[in-house]
Order: sequence, then structure tokens, then C-alpha cells
Amino acid sequence: MSEVKISAATRTEFGKGAARRIRRDSNVPGVVYEHGLEPLHVTLPGHELLMALRTPNVLIELLIDGKETQLAIPKAVQRDPLKGFLEHVDLLKVKRGETVQVEIPVQTEGELAPGGYLLEHVLSALPVEAEATNIPEGVTVSVAGLEAGAAILAKDITLPKGTKLAVEDDAVVIQVLSAQAEEAPEGEDEAAEA
Repeated sequence: MSEVKISAATRTEFGKGAARRIRRDSNVPGVVYEHGLEPLHVTLPGHELLMALRTPNVLIELLIDGKETQLAIPKAVQRDPLKGFLEHVDLLKVKRGETVQVEIPVQTEGELAPGGYLLEHVLSALPVEAEATNIPEGVTVSVAGLEAGAAILAKDITLPKGTKLAVEDDAVVIQVLSAQAEEAPEGEDEAAEA
């Protein structure tokens, strides 16, 4: 898991106008949430934050106002739908040793059995519980040789040490489908028309 250091400044201005001014200066408005405490409104450097968020479930070490250091993970990221720029970010403050619930990406490897099958990712991200400073970047699942009708359940996926499922064991993560529906025999089509 990667850990990134980012400097942040507390902010006292709120609303659309203040957010636009912050973004005009190549920064991103954000909120740091902590269990049972008031949220902390911050301004984060846009480019550094964008680079950090390229890694799934990145652990961010925030240096707030040059004094206080806090560990946080991203919980919600809002982007401009057309340009992709960061508009706002919600961060959750965590402590070393604390267990958090996150979603990790599921990648596949291997070739399906011959026959023109389709691979459907029912869950593209797997909900898991992990220690805040040891969140896996993702899991890889082998689909080698699978045929139509085969499914990989959450319990079938080998998770990294210290990680537990946060979803039902029998939840379907990946399934294999037939590429085309079978055509009915010609005799049945004629009977249906009659």
C-alpha cells in the first residue's frame, strides 16, 4: 500500500464562490471526517492530490497548517464530468492499527475456455475489512478454462493476510456467460408461427 504526504491548509470560507476561488488557484476543497468529532474543512494542492488518487485506497499523510499530521483515506471524490478535474474530496481520518472497510479492485488473469464466452464482473470492487495502513491495492482472480455458467464467489477469492471479506461469502463476483443466445431449431419457429 502506498503512503503519500500532502500539505493541507484549514479553510474558513464555504460555498460555491469560495470553492471556485480555491479551484482557480489549482487547489481542491476537501473535508476530513473523524469518528465522533466535527469535520475539518481543508484546502489541498490539486496536482499532488490527483497523483495520489491514482492509487486505489491510498493512505494520505496530511500535514495540516504545517503543524498537525493526520492519516486519512479517501472516501468520496467528486470530479468534473467533462474535464475530469477534482472538484471536492472527502477524507476519513484513520489511526495505525485501526480496521477500516474499503473496496479493492478485482482483476482477472488467464483465458476462458474456447467457445466465445463473455466474462461479467458482477462486483468490480470487493468490499473488505483491513488494517488502515495495510490496505491491499487489489486482488487477482484466475479465470483460466472457465465455461458458461461458471461463477467465482467471494469466498473463492484468496485475500491477502490480515484482510477479511465485508460481503456475503456466496456473493457472485465474476460469472461466465454464453456470448450468443442459441437459435431455436427451424421446426419450432414454424410451429410458433402457426
